Amino acid sequence: MSSSEAGTAIAAGVRYGMVVDLRRCTGCQACSVACKAEMDVPLGVFRTWVKQIEKGEYPFVSVSFLPSLCNQCEQPICLRNCPTRATYQLENGIVVVDPHRCIGCKYCIASCPYSVRYLSPLKKIAEKCEFCRHRLEDGLEPACVNTCPTGALVFGDLRDPDSNVSKVLKRNPVQVLKPDRATFPQVYYLAADSEAMEARGASEGQER
Repeated sequence: MSSSEAGTAIAAGVRYGMVVDLRRCTGCQACSVACKAEMDVPLGVFRTWVKQIEKGEYPFVSVSFLPSLCNQCEQPICLRNCPTRATYQLENGIVVVDPHRCIGCKYCIASCPYSVRYLSPLKKIAEKCEFCRHRLEDGLEPACVNTCPTGALVFGDLRDPDSNVSKVLKRNPVQVLKPDRATFPQVYYLAADSEAMEARGASEGQER
């Protein structure tokens, strides 16, 4: 996504989405570090991280990586279960949390099938990835996308057939996490390891 494309995003009525190309992901954690620096995420919690899945037995061992972040679902369960309506969805599809309404009840954290929310140990409210919407408003890409050294994260307008993310989706078969939950995630995975996708369980905690 170009700077001019991002700068006119909200006015153009876009629908943001991301493709994680696992053929390119090396598990370097640059996306996690960039996210923490950009959003001042406290120690012990993450808005995005890269899960590492080891398979096999020595000496026949392989490793798969699975970057995890808010899926910005088209039909988010967290939104439906928030008792104070602190969670809501912007017209561009980004699911956000109103810090003034959130009471830290953890209903949204418990109901998220992807375990990508956390309770801020400092603010005592729910927080998560919001695609760096402040950067989008300034014509910039999300920090994780901008920092990824291998170009594994492709971001843009899903409604624009000429955007990079739309082109990747058109040319490649992709997967989403937990399709059985019918939340219709807008984060897609390319060349995902089936065992890695299944291992990304809803019970996985945020603390590391």
